[in-house]
Amino acid sequence: MPTTTNTTTHEKHLLDPGFELTLRPMRYPEFYERYHNAIKNTWSVEEVDLHSDVADLAKLSPGEQHMIGRLVAFFATGDSIVSNNLVLTLYKHINSPEARLYLSRQLFEEAVHVQFYLTLLDTYLPDPDDRAAAFDAVESIPSIREKAQFCFKWMDSVEKIDRLESKSDRRRFLLNLICFAACIEGLFFYGAFAYVYWFRSRGLLHGLATGTNWVFRDETGHMDAAFAFVDTVREEEPDLFDAELDQQITDMIREAVEAELQFGRDLCGDGLPGMNTESMREYLQCVADQRLARLGIKPVYGSENPFSFMELQGVQELTNFFERRASAYQVAVEGTVGFDDDF
Repeated sequence: MPTTTNTTTHEKHLLDPGFELTLRPMRYPEFYERYHNAIKNTWSVEEVDLHSDVADLAKLSPGEQHMIGRLVAFFATGDSIVSNNLVLTLYKHINSPEARLYLSRQLFEEAVHVQFYLTLLDTYLPDPDDRAAAFDAVESIPSIREKAQFCFKWMDSVEKIDRLESKSDRRRFLLNLICFAACIEGLFFYGAFAYVYWFRSRGLLHGLATGTNWVFRDETGHMDAAFAFVDTVREEEPDLFDAELDQQITDMIREAVEAELQFGRDLCGDGLPGMNTESMREYLQCVADQRLARLGIKPVYGSENPFSFMELQGVQELTNFFERRASAYQVAVEGTVGFDDDF
């Protein structure tokens, strides 16, 4: 006779079916603390000044203008995919009211990001036809469509599951969560951020970079929280983690690198000064190895970060990019934004 989860006969677990409502006694205070800290990091799109970017856009070469168009098209769709997964999957199956508080806050932050990217599109692409094409990127731009299809492949299989009753269902959920954390938040967006900071290293598009600083801080927190959820499940149900799951995760991350590299080929074309497909490959492989190591899986690439402008962000609101959290910001009473080096 198959066994089913019974929360009345054993200690409650994060992925137990149901909808736990009791915040006291608090089972996962660290998740509540993440929610509480995220509240301090509130920012608004209206704080980002894009006026100087308009003049910078006119200075860009045709190749650079193509890159920016592709970037804002990806941004316009990427966070919507993340938001849908938050609502339809993560909130549904992570059975902790403390964690759901954090996920609710994360959904708000994703909405701010969508507003920021909408503002970017309206500012950077004044032609209505160009904007319409950007919003239709999942259908009309092959390199973005490939990334979206990757997301749907690894994430959609959980959407129709109502309860994580079996070990198989929980492993499918873990693959969804890890795809969300390591591949979408932790690779696709981090790849896009590198292009943004490449422009800023050349003294261009400071408005875009300012908004990206705050998005970067949010996304790093989202990724870190998702990995904390994985850590909790690993501690509570270690039998879910084995060599087969490690191989599935490794295969997933390899696929993500190739999808993002295809996007890089689209953006870089034959190469731009200081940015080309091969250097982006090294960068993505370096990031992918960091994600695998964070999950306790042996890295597969052995590449190093080729972009010095990513390592030098400490003098411009960010410090060492790898293996550390993005610098924190807090909106003060007077509305200014202060940065610190708390990692």
